[in-house]
Amino acid sequence: MALSPKRVMHRKVQRGRINGNATRGNYLDFGDVALVALEPIWLSAKQLEAARVALNRKLNRKGQVWIRVFPDKPISKHPADSRMGKGKGAPEYWACVIKPGQIIFEIGGVDVALAEQAVTLAGSKLPIKTKVAYKTRVE
Repeated sequence: MALSPKRVMHRKVQRGRINGNATRGNYLDFGDVALVALEPIWLSAKQLEAARVALNRKLNRKGQVWIRVFPDKPISKHPADSRMGKGKGAPEYWACVIKPGQIIFEIGGVDVALAEQAVTLAGSKLPIKTKVAYKTRVE
């Protein structure tokens, strides 16, 4: 099941813009290897879940995974073939606002090579460019 908030203050929110780079959530705080976004996007809960499932399957339930983002923005849409006007559409799905530099996943407690493979696989499930970040790079 995809992530969504239990309760929200406002059922529909305005779109807004994604300006600049991430100033929060851009440092490794928990794990050793992280997946970092390089482009701005509204990442849907389904996309986040697909990446998480791929990550956990690659890790084979070893180590620990931290999800550093949460989809708390309701994205609304009008139904197809509906005329203009008649107000704002119903909320369709939940999304997280991702800015460049934002850490999406962190992994700890496993071999760095395996963590790197898992993070790369998770990044391939997302519709943006991503990179792998390390707490301390040991070759």
